[in-house]
Amino acid sequence: MPKIDAPLTDADYAALADFRHALRQFVAFSEARAAEKGLTPQQHQALLAIRGAAPEAPTIGTVAQRLMLKPHSASGLIDRLELLGLVRREIARDDRRRATLYLTEKAHKVLQSLSAVHRDEIRRLRPALEDMLSHIG
Repeated sequence: MPKIDAPLTDADYAALADFRHALRQFVAFSEARAAEKGLTPQQHQALLAIRGAAPEAPTIGTVAQRLMLKPHSASGLIDRLELLGLVRREIARDDRRRATLYLTEKAHKVLQSLSAVHRDEIRRLRPALEDMLSHIG
């Protein structure tokens, strides 16, 4: 196991820079694919957070936590997704302050398409990412 306080080498800096660059390229790829579907990056991430929350019932708190947003910002994001016909809220009978979020059929179709191309891109990048990670140590 490498020493935590070991001095960084030129190779370490290069590996970290390459890794950060690869992450930024993936984010740019992701943002472009979302835009092609008429979504902002945050809207895409929110749909994925809701879909990925299973089996737990996703809430605005779930979206806020997964997207690192304040609850009021997540609520506004969900409001916009509702207006686009992508999300619906179901208010809890026992606590009107809490709502479970559901993707509409339209959202499922868009998210499935986006997720398939993202999975393919990650599979394409995997060897290069694994190589970069092997040099960070």
